[in-house]
Amino acid sequence: MKGDISPQLAAGTLMFTGYADDYLQVNQTSYGSGISIHQGKLNDNWGPERFRDISIAHLAPLSEPAPEVLILGTGRLTTFPNSDILSYMAERHIGFECMDSRSAARTYNILVGEGRTVSAAILLPGARK
Repeated sequence: MKGDISPQLAAGTLMFTGYADDYLQVNQTSYGSGISIHQGKLNDNWGPERFRDISIAHLAPLSEPAPEVLILGTGRLTTFPNSDILSYMAERHIGFECMDSRSAARTYNILVGEGRTVSAAILLPGARK
């Protein structure tokens, strides 16, 4: 039995199409800074350049309305935010995943392809702590 198993995505769905240390690419457009995607909208002026500068203020706009999952791409290495940020996400019942930015981009695409409600905040893959 043959069948098409590719996801049926709406036209214009934001998907990561490439990355390097100094850019993220969404739908074939490159961005030279960290970006966020929430509610089908991309923000290329999202916030911090380094992981250590991430605060609740940067993530709060991505929690209303709450996605099922918020993926945080932490740059070159997987790093976890402070307990205040973790508590903030838990109180809002938002699945919160931290991973290096390359993995975050791939995971975002997989979850979107599954039809999940997912948001992402991703630092440049080459970003350091």
